[in-house]
Amino acid sequence: MSLRKPAVVVNFKTYPEASGKGALEIARVCEQVASETGASIVIAPPMMDLALVASSVKIPVMAQHLDSVPSGATTGHVTVENAKASGAVGTLINHSERRLKIAEIHELIDRSRSAGLASIVCTNNIAVSRACAAMEPDFVAIEPPELIGGDVSVTTANPKIVSDTVQSIRAISMSVGVLCGAGVKNGRDVAKALELGTNGVLLASGVVKAKDKRAVLLDLVSGLRT
Repeated sequence: MSLRKPAVVVNFKTYPEASGKGALEIARVCEQVASETGASIVIAPPMMDLALVASSVKIPVMAQHLDSVPSGATTGHVTVENAKASGAVGTLINHSERRLKIAEIHELIDRSRSAGLASIVCTNNIAVSRACAAMEPDFVAIEPPELIGGDVSVTTANPKIVSDTVQSIRAISMSVGVLCGAGVKNGRDVAKALELGTNGVLLASGVVKAKDKRAVLLDLVSGLRT
């Protein structure tokens, strides 16, 4: 499954307002904005709501995390096969709030690819980004942990880590897409991310915690066209 570039990827995390009915409501707003603007919006709802959301909207829906275990006698885990059967088109891997060992990252990329699922691997620095790019995921998303959830976008606070990550990954593979995240809030942040060479952004609270989610999404996707 290939995700259309450039993209705005919205991670719902497990915020209360983005769970259950809330997850479906936000997903539908994302779908409406994507339909109206032609923008590529990808969403990652809470795991408990994955099947509900995936069956209710037509935009790409990803898992927030998967476990590198086989299907079968693995109680409490979420497998690649579970995610695909639930309607997911891909998964986030190694998010800052769910770090994995390098072997687990590699296995999940390979298993996702074999199952036809896209992979977005989150990284916290250039060295890890290079290592993960060599595994050929669909995307690497650079997110400096100190800026996650903050009010200043990585594109403003540390644009060099974004451009250097892009350059490092391009030197390894031209097929691996690059996203950036941490503090992304508006269309200016998105436009700057693309100017720095990325294929889009990954964000969460900027949309999920917003009072007017539609207005925020419209602003964000406007940055894809500049």
